[in-house]
Amino acid sequence: MIISQPDPITPPATDDSSQGMTDEIDLDDSSLYLNRELTWLAFNKRVLNEADQTRNPLLERVKFLAIVSSNLDEFFMKRIGGLKQQVAAGVTKPSVDGRTPLQQLAECHAVIRDLQLEQQRIYSELKRLLADNQILISDYRDLQPAEQERLRDHFRQNIFPMLTPLAMDPSHPFPFISNLTLNLLVTLRFPEGHDTHMARVKVPVSQEVSPRLIQVDEGYNYVTLDDLIANNLDMLFPGMEIISCESFRVTRNANVELEEETANDLLEMIETELRERHFAPIVRLEVSQGMNPTHRGMLAAELGLNEVQDVFEIDFLMATRDLFEIAFLNIPELKDPPHYAVDHPQLAHDRRNIFHIIRDLGPLLLQHPYESFSTTVERFLRTAAEDPKVLAIKMTLYRTSAEGNILNSLIMAARNGKQVAVLVELKARFDEAANIRWARSLEQAGIHVNYGVIGLKTHSKLIMVVRKDYSQLRRYYHVGTGNYHPGTARLYTDLGVLGCDEEIGQDLTELFNYLTGYSPPPSYRKILAAPYTLKQALLQKIEREIQLHSAENPGLIQMKMNALEDADIVKALYTATRAGVKVDLIVRDTCRFRPGIPGLSETAKVISIVGRFLEHARINYFRNAGQEEYYIGSADLMQRNLKSRVEVLIPVESPALRQELRLMLDVQLGDQHAAWEMQADGSYLRRQPANEDKSLNCQETLIGVAERRVAAAKKHKEKRMREKLMHHFQYRLKHKQSP
Repeated sequence: MIISQPDPITPPATDDSSQGMTDEIDLDDSSLYLNRELTWLAFNKRVLNEADQTRNPLLERVKFLAIVSSNLDEFFMKRIGGLKQQVAAGVTKPSVDGRTPLQQLAECHAVIRDLQLEQQRIYSELKRLLADNQILISDYRDLQPAEQERLRDHFRQNIFPMLTPLAMDPSHPFPFISNLTLNLLVTLRFPEGHDTHMARVKVPVSQEVSPRLIQVDEGYNYVTLDDLIANNLDMLFPGMEIISCESFRVTRNANVELEEETANDLLEMIETELRERHFAPIVRLEVSQGMNPTHRGMLAAELGLNEVQDVFEIDFLMATRDLFEIAFLNIPELKDPPHYAVDHPQLAHDRRNIFHIIRDLGPLLLQHPYESFSTTVERFLRTAAEDPKVLAIKMTLYRTSAEGNILNSLIMAARNGKQVAVLVELKARFDEAANIRWARSLEQAGIHVNYGVIGLKTHSKLIMVVRKDYSQLRRYYHVGTGNYHPGTARLYTDLGVLGCDEEIGQDLTELFNYLTGYSPPPSYRKILAAPYTLKQALLQKIEREIQLHSAENPGLIQMKMNALEDADIVKALYTATRAGVKVDLIVRDTCRFRPGIPGLSETAKVISIVGRFLEHARINYFRNAGQEEYYIGSADLMQRNLKSRVEVLIPVESPALRQELRLMLDVQLGDQHAAWEMQADGSYLRRQPANEDKSLNCQETLIGVAERRVAAAKKHKEKRMREKLMHHFQYRLKHKQSP
């Protein structure tokens, strides 16, 4: 299967007067750079393809369909909203790929409409397969009278009191419509009357009121909440004639950001942003298929939208993200086999203080979700809170949750008299409200809470622990690629390092001082940090690979990330491939780089992995003429990450840890089951395993590797215990035989 960008990609401009192909290609040619938004939408096509794959269990397919719906909601709030702001501001400057904001909007809308048709087809197929497995999403009118009466009674007791019908007429202005809420547009008439009237009813889907899907009976038979309301409107409008009931939903722009430089209180500013986001401009209107054209036009006009561009007709379940309620049903035979993270092999059977293990065995590489977050990161922080020799803890928090022990451990540490400083990033998109709550809870516990550097978003994932070891202070740390969030640690693939390298500890100390105080941006010994050193360091390493490249010692660059968007990095990689350096890129979604262009990027490969876990780890590898370098960290190669965020990459220097990273890269680059390979025109072709290929996909392979590592560690420990017991037995035997 091929998934492509919707636009034709013209070949790069050439100059026939040049002597060779390598001199003909202009690296500023916009056709060399794929569009950020369109490549992200192409990624969602790959995710949607998982919902169409019969090899996936049924409820997993439903999950992927729900994920695509959720992703598109966020895309409209963030990316379409941003493009609309640029158009409104009169921005006509094209992006590096040659498209103006208006052109990007038009192309994105076209792709989304095609994607919507595919969603509709797959939804119909999955609904049929669910019915074959006695999981029904029924129409209220198709239910038996007794079932209807039972649901009507449920509606009367549990839903009806929460509904507030709002009339729309000259004396009742058009009501406010909340972001991503389902709404019913009801047309009605008084008995014996001729004039029609309209009212809006909000469908109260929420944790507190009701799920979207209402159980009809003890089995897996459901009706939607909006269908239930629509068929019981006589309670809301007694005595009125219901002429029609049509569904609609709006999406609002989430790009409401105030100027930090003028804010007296950052916390207050973020709270103001959240309030303003509630009333932000609308960027999409979804309406049910066949809505009365007059009603559709009225809604578009009232909401300030272009009816042709901004209105999307939905001929399947609106707000398909609510299918998570079906996907999470506990029916094991319709789901992937459960995955249980194993303990880290060097921590699994060693109950010593974790700081002793790190100090004695060297740095540990953590691989989530293959290895447990609870018995690694949470154990590290919990031990720091309890250990009397720990004096201070410093940490960055971008996203977290009440689940798990992260916040509890920090509060415990403060109560145990340790110095605790936490940088809470208030501007983490869609987590602002939660982070404000966490920040206040931590402050109430006596923790020093900081909100970072003005103008920068702190995206790095860092914990530093200062401990008194013997007669000296030693700095222990965790540097990761993922958030300190136990929920996502079970669903995202991420990496982390637990270590106590002295120079890295000094670097992190200076970084925290920069984040919480007034110290100038430091120059570091080992870490690479945005926004001051990371991008330039990566460009220099790419250039070094070019200079060291030769036929006898070929250059190699391998990078794994979520997104590759920064034009300077892309141009540098083109320069490397033009020189013959091999470049392997594992990019989950957005990617501007095109492999396989004759004379330019023939030595490059770009793949995207789509599987049961969301790929989230970042690795950067440079062969460096045999003096290999590996880095992991929080940064994607995007302009925002490299220029306006605090990001950290840490070198991985241990040969054993490098071997683990090498295995991960090789397994993913060689994957024949979950990998999509980009073609020269920017389209993606799904790799197909040969008939005799018995290999697993890369994520299943890494699950097996983690399980074998911990089993081998257990076996090794048991062998050592047997040897120790045998030695002890022989000693006692010899002692008894001695005179």
